[in-house]
Amino acid sequence: MRVTVKFFAALREVVGSRELQLQLDDGSTVASLLERLSREYPRLGALCQAAAPTVNQEYSSLGAELHEGDEVVFIPPVSGGCDDL
Repeated sequence: MRVTVKFFAALREVVGSRELQLQLDDGSTVASLLERLSREYPRLGALCQAAAPTVNQEYSSLGAELHEGDEVVFIPPVSGGCDDL
């Protein structure tokens, strides 16, 4: 099956692209996708561990099964706040 993975902020810098199209085995999960990305981009693994995964614009668990055409995004943590206002 084919899925789209989108990257933002530091994750995009590590991968060097905003988006990847990946071919995965049927029955793949968000966790197995993360394992693959961590092998291909070793610095990405640690960053994605702190990120919130989404599948098709809905927050997801690592155990969620992926399907043909899914869009996966790992939303990096955001720091900061209104203290400087």
